[in-house]
Amino acid sequence: MATRSAVVVGGGIGGLAAAIGLHRVGWEVTVLERAPELTAIGAGISLWPNAQRALAELGVEPRLSAQRGGGLVDRRGHRLANWDADLFVRNHGLPLGAIHRANLIEALRSALPDGCLKTGVEVTSVEQNGVVHHGSGSIEADLIVAADGINSPIRQTLFPAARVEYSGGAAFRGIAKLPLKPALSTTWAAGIEVGLLPLLDDEVYWWVSEARPAGIRHDDVRAYLREKYGRWREPIPQLIDATPEILLHDTYHLATPLPTYVRGRIALLGDSAHAMPPFLGQGGCQALEDAVVLASRLQKSTVDEALRRYDAERRPRTQKVAKSSIQAGASGPLLRNPALVALRAAFTRLLPAAVTTRVGANISRWQPPRLTPVPLQKP
Repeated sequence: MATRSAVVVGGGIGGLAAAIGLHRVGWEVTVLERAPELTAIGAGISLWPNAQRALAELGVEPRLSAQRGGGLVDRRGHRLANWDADLFVRNHGLPLGAIHRANLIEALRSALPDGCLKTGVEVTSVEQNGVVHHGSGSIEADLIVAADGINSPIRQTLFPAARVEYSGGAAFRGIAKLPLKPALSTTWAAGIEVGLLPLLDDEVYWWVSEARPAGIRHDDVRAYLREKYGRWREPIPQLIDATPEILLHDTYHLATPLPTYVRGRIALLGDSAHAMPPFLGQGGCQALEDAVVLASRLQKSTVDEALRRYDAERRPRTQKVAKSSIQAGASGPLLRNPALVALRAAFTRLLPAAVTTRVGANISRWQPPRLTPVPLQKP
């Protein structure tokens, strides 16, 4: 069989993973990224066991910080519920992992074949027969993978009515070095979530999610956080002070599920297909799953049949995860009613570790299809 070719539009987690998977099963791949160089927008990322299995199937195994324990605590540091690492492994199959987003992007980039990634290339339009137009020409391919993010121009072309919707909260995020690494923890208050996720090398990824209108900005983000959280439990104030750069962004998700992830020879993947809010930590994880499933279905089938199977497998699962993520936000960081917040805290105190460590297991126990490495055929 002659070597088949694909163009991946977008050099984020999903796009790079898709390129690796397709190359692994014998496809010739070109990745087009509009940015002049790959940069990791963001701070840290949690990699649930489903994502770790997807990465392993792609042959990419970055160094992760395996979470050793923790729990839900209140703003004064009093424990509400325990999170047991051994029970987590028993329920999910692997430890919860965490990594600096830049390190994950670099691990994926390093696994690409030489010359595959083209940066500084702006895709101007695509055709459903596999033609990609960009600033300096066009490329004909057997497949186009649209991994161009939450504001995907390709999705907008294929589904003009699709739109993103504000998820109800803004997120402050950062990474700081702390000699005494804290445990994994989440703190809830009315309309607030503060999370700590230990990384490697004495680094801690932290975030603050606040329920509030979109578009609010601050002249001095650090001063705002100090004023609001300076008397919260340690090490939250320490982390705010020790973070070189604090990021702030509003969170959005796809307002209405797409009717299909496929149009002609174009497959949507990751946020372009199923952008979800961050409340389950599954956005990047689902993109990695997408990449493995897409590659696996394209190993032997025709493009049309493979894309039909990809859509049939990925759309129901990812849309269910996206819906669950929206629900998790409503009962978690976006919950503002004081009576319901107090009731949630009282209920949480009653939960044994055996229950808290099962949260998300129905998603994270996913097993990837097998990829059979195939050398590229000579033309």
